[in-house]
Amino acid sequence: MLNPTGAPAVAEIQTIEDARQSAQKETAPAWMDELRTLIASGQIHEDFDSRVTHSRDRLPFGRFRSRSEQLTGTLPSVVVEPKSIPEVQQVVRLAGRENISVIPYGSGSGVLGGTVPFAGEMILSCRHMNTIQVIDETNRIARADAGTNGLVLENTLREKGYTCGHYPQSLSMSTVGGWAACRGAGQASSRYGNIENLIVGMKVVLPDGELLEVRHAPRRSVGPSILEMFIGSEGVLGVIVEVTLRIWRLPEQEIDTVMAFPDLEHGLAAIRDIMQAELRPALARLYDEAESIKWGLEAPPGGVIPVITMLSFAGLYGVAEAEAEAAMKICEAHGGKISDREPMTQWQAKRFESHSDAFVDAGGYYETIEVAAPWSTVGAMYEQMKAAVNERHPVVQLSAHWSHAYSDGSCMYLTCKIPAMADDEALPIHADVWEIIMRICLDTGGTISHHHGIGCFRNRWIAEELNHGHRVLEGLKRALDPALLFNAGKLGLKAEN
Repeated sequence: MLNPTGAPAVAEIQTIEDARQSAQKETAPAWMDELRTLIASGQIHEDFDSRVTHSRDRLPFGRFRSRSEQLTGTLPSVVVEPKSIPEVQQVVRLAGRENISVIPYGSGSGVLGGTVPFAGEMILSCRHMNTIQVIDETNRIARADAGTNGLVLENTLREKGYTCGHYPQSLSMSTVGGWAACRGAGQASSRYGNIENLIVGMKVVLPDGELLEVRHAPRRSVGPSILEMFIGSEGVLGVIVEVTLRIWRLPEQEIDTVMAFPDLEHGLAAIRDIMQAELRPALARLYDEAESIKWGLEAPPGGVIPVITMLSFAGLYGVAEAEAEAAMKICEAHGGKISDREPMTQWQAKRFESHSDAFVDAGGYYETIEVAAPWSTVGAMYEQMKAAVNERHPVVQLSAHWSHAYSDGSCMYLTCKIPAMADDEALPIHADVWEIIMRICLDTGGTISHHHGIGCFRNRWIAEELNHGHRVLEGLKRALDPALLFNAGKLGLKAEN
């Protein structure tokens, strides 16, 4: 199984059939009787299928193992679905009294094993806590239960002429609590900001069962940000039960274009200059040669295959147009030319779909790894990663695109494909690709995660990036959760005292 305090491993996996046979021999723990007095029976799931479903998230390694009829970690002991904050508090207090490890759970859309149980933990699902409590048009905020589906929130806002501005690819399968817990980013982050820029309030049930509330304020200077302690905490510090977010008027005008650049260097320079000119594109996505080919771009006669950038500007009439015009001039200065719009049309039609399912279902191994780096190093980092992976593992197809641009750098989103082969051949390659990319990222001054988070799969490298900051995180964990009951072993934190 995976080692929750170190690097991913590929041995000691329990088959689902073995787990089924073990489950048939289990006796219910004594605390189950008390749990049934706190939560209605329909909200407690002890059946094998529910436990298997909640034994992994969308971690690719877990999907590969599931395809081979194997578990990623262990079965959870039970899946509990409270319907209210008081019910969450009661379950958490029971867990504290009985020394039950707990994993908060949104909808399982994370891709780094953040909800994988390693010791039969209780899964505390917020599935039934899905009410949009308030849409405040005066202050332009929305308050929603943590289990609220992202697409449901967005559609509800759009009916009133608003948007949440947060569009992760997982929009239809993720929750607002998950956005906060994993410190996510959406496809329009260059305009609206990332989740930490959007969240202005939160309620969290702490490991002792007390309710912490950070009420909405436009900004506060009242000591260090308590809110920031929980954005990106991945369930190790408590259960996020409610989130308050900024919302925005739907734009009056949207202007989209596709630009072709002679090479990656010119494309990166253009996006850098756009951001440093203080423009706010709703979309700025640059694709390397391999991914540009995927969008159907062909080389001109006698020329090299160019790389493409998708750009979109949105806002008030005139403002969006002026920003788009300024961006076009910057692109032209870097050799950019307007290209066929068809790649943008294709992307917009599939922007919230999973691109990996068909490849994995056919037996292949599909992984995405997002990192971020300053403009001064992000291009060279890509070249080093691509060269190292190609040299060590020629069978691997590695490509990248750049999104989530800032004035000082960009997110680089790598896609790794390994063709169909046996697990014992592919998984060591998969693990080594992770090692190569994380090592080069750290050595060249990047950050090992831009928006997917850490979960358990990046445990090996988090302390190196955070240095003494990881000790601070460990101290915060022990102060709030001295028994280490909440999502133990995630964020590189110890699983036991």
